[in-house]
Amino acid sequence: MTFMLRRPSDARLRSFLQTRKDAPFTYDDVGASKAGAPGGYVADHNRAKLGEGGEAFERAVEALRWWRMFDLGWVDIFPPEVPIEVGTVVSVVARTFGLWSVNPCCVVYVVEEPRRFGFAYGTLPGHAARGEERFTVEWREDGSVHYEILAFSRPGPVMKLGYPFARRFQRRFAQDSLRAMADSVSCVSC
Repeated sequence: MTFMLRRPSDARLRSFLQTRKDAPFTYDDVGASKAGAPGGYVADHNRAKLGEGGEAFERAVEALRWWRMFDLGWVDIFPPEVPIEVGTVVSVVARTFGLWSVNPCCVVYVVEEPRRFGFAYGTLPGHAARGEERFTVEWREDGSVHYEILAFSRPGPVMKLGYPFARRFQRRFAQDSLRAMADSVSCVSC
C-alpha cells in the first residue's frame, strides 16, 4: 500500500486495478464470511435497523447495489458504477490523516435471496489489511430491515506500523457506513 498527498486520478486508479485483475487473495480463508469469522483474525460485526417493510428492503438493496455504504466523504469505492458480481475488482479509496490510500478488493460471493441481499469482498495485494468483509441487508420475519457488516482481518505489512490507528479507522468506517445506509434508505426522493 502506498500513501499519496492527493486522490489519484481515475485513469491512475483504472491502471492500478488492471494490475490487480488476476491477483491472488492475500488470505487463505476466502469465502469464510458466509459462516462467520474464522479463528486467527480480528472480527468486527456491526448491524443497524434501516426501517420496516418491503419498500425499505428494496431501497436498502438498491443502496447496496450502488455501493452507497461507501459514500462517506473520506472513503469511496472505485469505480463507483461497477456491478456487484463475483470477480469484480474495486478499490476502497480512503483519506486518513491527510493522506490517500488505495486498497484493492475482489468480490468473493454474492447473496441473492428473496429477503436477503449482499456480497463479500476479499483483499488483494496492495490492501492495508488481509481478510474479508461482508455487506448484507435482510428483511426479517418481524418486518424489520437490517444492514449488517461482518469483517475479519489481519494487518498487512504497512498496517502493522500504525495498527491502533488502523483499528480506529476500521471502526469509524463501520459506523459511518451504517449511517450512510440508513440515510440512503430513509431518503425517499433520492
